[in-house]
Amino acid sequence: MPNSIAPWVPRPIRSLLGPLATSASGMLRQQRFMEVIATNIANAETTRTPEGGPYRRQIATASVDPATGRTVTTVQEDQTPGRLVYDPGHPDADDSGYVRYPNVDLATEAVDLMIARRLHEANVSAFQAAKAMLRRALEI
Repeated sequence: MPNSIAPWVPRPIRSLLGPLATSASGMLRQQRFMEVIATNIANAETTRTPEGGPYRRQIATASVDPATGRTVTTVQEDQTPGRLVYDPGHPDADDSGYVRYPNVDLATEAVDLMIARRLHEANVSAFQAAKAMLRRALEI
């Protein structure tokens, strides 16, 4: 991903730093995924938001921008309804005594978090390997 490196870096050096930029980009993307998942877990029991209603699960997705060819991360709201729980004493209960909880499933979030963490670790390993190869190349 040569375009992600500063334009003032000479081209031969820029091509050597490409693998580092690719791994760094992957680490940033996975960090964003983990932040979204952490927000979902933190709000798994939030029944009232400033916008009104229960918290809605956020989903981070990575896609390629057709105009630039770069990978972008977008965050969207999951539109599936949350679970209804009968709790007439809850301050957010409706007239029938039911409370609408967020559409966050902790098991799903835990699995997504493990996957994002493993992908982040893989990018760190690739970054470290590329850095070690560049260091060895400079010794030649």
